[in-house]
Amino acid sequence: MILEQYYLGCLAHASYLIADEESGEAAVVDPQRDVEQYLDDAERLGCRISHVFLTHFHADFVAGHLELRDRAGAAIHLGARAKADYAFTPMGDGDTVELGAIALEVLQTPGHSPESISILVHDPAFNAEAPYAVLTGDTLFIGDVGRPDLRASLGWSADELGAMLYDSLHTKLALLPDETLVYPAHGAGSLCGKTLSTDTVSTIGVQRRYNYALQPMSREQFIDIVTADQPDAPAYFTYDAMLNTREHDTLDQALARELNPLSRQEVLARVEEGAQLLDTREAAQFEGAHLRGSINIGLGGSFATWCGTVLDRERPIVLIAEPGREVEAAIRLGRIGFENVDGYLDGGMQPLQAAPELVDRIERITAGSLAEQLASTNPPLLVDVRSAAEWQEQRIDAAVNQPLSQFLAGLATIERGRPVVAYCGSGYRSAIAASLLQREGLGQVSDLVGGLAAWEAAKLPVTSTA
Repeated sequence: MILEQYYLGCLAHASYLIADEESGEAAVVDPQRDVEQYLDDAERLGCRISHVFLTHFHADFVAGHLELRDRAGAAIHLGARAKADYAFTPMGDGDTVELGAIALEVLQTPGHSPESISILVHDPAFNAEAPYAVLTGDTLFIGDVGRPDLRASLGWSADELGAMLYDSLHTKLALLPDETLVYPAHGAGSLCGKTLSTDTVSTIGVQRRYNYALQPMSREQFIDIVTADQPDAPAYFTYDAMLNTREHDTLDQALARELNPLSRQEVLARVEEGAQLLDTREAAQFEGAHLRGSINIGLGGSFATWCGTVLDRERPIVLIAEPGREVEAAIRLGRIGFENVDGYLDGGMQPLQAAPELVDRIERITAGSLAEQLASTNPPLLVDVRSAAEWQEQRIDAAVNQPLSQFLAGLATIERGRPVVAYCGSGYRSAIAASLLQREGLGQVSDLVGGLAAWEAAKLPVTSTA
């Protein structure tokens, strides 16, 4: 048996290729939308991708099932409760797909979503009876479980799905043998749960012992625990979950439409027509010089998640990137279903050298300088853009908390006519916030270089709610 895990760090997403080496039959589970790596590896291994599974309709990314159907001829498999526009094979409890000697057996495990399934991987070379592994999708993570509150807009309450999740975990997955390997669809950093481990594989035995959600408890206690303190879900989650049920353009079709080089004059015309300017360079480059009105979301961080949080999916996007990285930016936007890219500024920032009147800057302030300003008679407004939980744990005493996940909704509450300094843990989120503040015309905006980590390294005081 061949079992390959592919981990996409920016979305904390794991996908899988499973194949029988002798027969060459292969399946891909929960593929990302850019599917070249699966096709390349299948060719290298002498395999044919004949099946593609979605463990559920993912909310945090657009899956690559249509791409693998069109490019490899793979048959699509979904849970028996799924409804989709495209042809698929519904899979219920015990339904099996055979890849030569390898068998993929489905368990219906609703809870994170009503159509969720897990996939038991049987390898007779390992054990004729017990499954070698289980691919749990977003039902069971390492150290956590899938959140049950993402289908509210589609008519499912968190309590309803939480009850289903309890049964899926305690009457199905937790009963598997201790040695069965657990391969989930997400790891630490995903918003599909709240305490996911950085590990990307475990065993049922370890999870039964250490995962809080598999401990003995009543269904009611479980629901109370699993629905509490979930992170904010970006608005695009519902859109992506629905898009995964529909026939839609493949990523290649979207990119062919989007990757248009634009002159400076064409970019300005697009802005006049309502386009958003997205600058994907690192914070230091952006804050040193950028096209006025741009939003900075750097490719070096959780790019897609924050794009989905702060950008308007209904408005065109014009990219400003380091030359050669425009395709990467468009692909990563396409992974979350943002297919509204209208082109990119040809040559990056170079065309703006002849138009300095179009260039803005954001001051990068050090921890020591900020401390001096806060102690002055006219201190700046200090805005902490981390989550409420991070804020309660530790913060700079003078700061107000305005989480980036809710930043646009809270802009009206930020005091105007006063210098503003944004900070986060390391500087990535605060650069996004600073660009939004400047775009909204809040005057003198600064970004704390290195964030709270730099403040603490300078041995400056912090406070906490505890």
